[in-house]
Amino acid sequence: MKLQSSRSRDEPEINVISLVDVLLVLVLFFMVSTTFLRETELNVRLPQAAVETRLDAAGNGLEISVTQAGAYIVNGRELVNNERRTLRAAIERLMGEKRDVPVFIRADGTATHQSVVTVMDVVGQLGFVKINIATVTPPDA
Repeated sequence: MKLQSSRSRDEPEINVISLVDVLLVLVLFFMVSTTFLRETELNVRLPQAAVETRLDAAGNGLEISVTQAGAYIVNGRELVNNERRTLRAAIERLMGEKRDVPVFIRADGTATHQSVVTVMDVVGQLGFVKINIATVTPPDA
């Protein structure tokens, strides 16, 4: 007695062609939807404080000081508040259309990093390119 069926047994197989098509469509979708733009960068030339030099911003440029509390002082005049738009308006009023003058940023050692970056950002958006960060020469130990 023979109990095996006369039908031939086909090996089951997985059709991978449609799987590859779906994966290629997903890769293409992610490539198109991804942006390859660089985020905003700040190119900073770090100052060297080996030699003490006196900066004369009163007649030759713009001096912006950041206090410990985050208040801004523009050319010796303290601003009424520490908002970005107030700082921008004060710089525009003082400098007019002149953008080729050097800008000196002086910050208290304990001022917040955000306050200093805000000054740098506002000055950069206004088109100033000669941005200097004032340093203090440490006393000899």
